[in-house]
Amino acid sequence: MDHGHGDHGGHDGMDMGPKCSMHMLWNTQIEDTCIVFEQWHISSRFIFALSFLAIILISLGYEYIREYQRTVDRHIALALFRSKTRGKGSVSGRSTPEQSGPEIEEAGLLSGSPKIPACTPIPLYPRILRATLYGVQVFVSFFLMLVFMTYNAYLILAVVIGAGIGHFVFGAEMNVEAILAGGETGKGMACH
Repeated sequence: MDHGHGDHGGHDGMDMGPKCSMHMLWNTQIEDTCIVFEQWHISSRFIFALSFLAIILISLGYEYIREYQRTVDRHIALALFRSKTRGKGSVSGRSTPEQSGPEIEEAGLLSGSPKIPACTPIPLYPRILRATLYGVQVFVSFFLMLVFMTYNAYLILAVVIGAGIGHFVFGAEMNVEAILAGGETGKGMACH
């Protein structure tokens, strides 16, 4: 009995549209590569060139976000430090009774900066800002990881070029004392 569905197998030569190729091995395919989304389909060399540049910019943006996060953290830390030292009442550099002791005074003398408690509560607005920046940073890092997982040599190169340029541009300064003291670490792109 015929239900009017016709041939189920070949779709009578209908074009099914562009196809995304998935490779789980190193490849250099340009056309029919999809980047993260089916809609980001590379159908020509021109689209590939635009995609290559877009990935470089995304990687560069990731490095900017990382540096901006550090800048925000420094501003918050400075504001918290200033708010803690305002209420101390002494300009002589002596610690308050709850911070007294030879080890605290010695730490301040040796490092050139006063010793403050390791953990300080962060007010709501700066916490929201830090959490938002962190979320964006994690999203972009995983997005770039998915680009890497196309195993496409050219797209991987775009990620690396963007990260290198971004690190060069946004990593122009270094806190030598903090690094030598072990306070700052050089996290790679895979770390968040």
